[in-house]
Amino acid sequence: MKKIIALYPGTFDPITNGHLDIIERASSLFDRVIVTIALNSSKKPLFSEDERKEMILQELKKHKNVEVGAFRGLLVEYAKKKKASVIIRGLRAISDYEYEFQMALTNRKISPEVTTMFMMPNEKYTYLNSTLVKELAAFKGNIKCFVPKFVEKKLREKFKNRL
Repeated sequence: MKKIIALYPGTFDPITNGHLDIIERASSLFDRVIVTIALNSSKKPLFSEDERKEMILQELKKHKNVEVGAFRGLLVEYAKKKKASVIIRGLRAISDYEYEFQMALTNRKISPEVTTMFMMPNEKYTYLNSTLVKELAAFKGNIKCFVPKFVEKKLREKFKNRL
């Protein structure tokens, strides 16, 4: 029987409880899940690739079928390289849908053998994103319910000398 490999791409700057919710559920659906850090030169991440990888790995220790990777360029090319047949995309709100729909159709046109699967996080995370978490952390706001403890610690370290 064919093993199904899924990619879950994102900047993960930083990883949030919403991301972890989707990873948790995806790991029960697929034989292997590769959490894939998108290295997009047009974005200026707070955390380096290595820091993001460290935070993700810290939170995924209990998932034996989940690994972490990173890519530049076209996601579907990375999917082919990793022999992945599924791309997981999180949809928090209807506002995410139009962009994600366009990307899914474009990816299907480029690589018809790769299917995009949309997953919604638990409703308690539907408003949550990494940008919001970073902004709260920068202003010393409470982020305990949005990110795991290790990520919270890393955010506090990044912002300790700001403001």
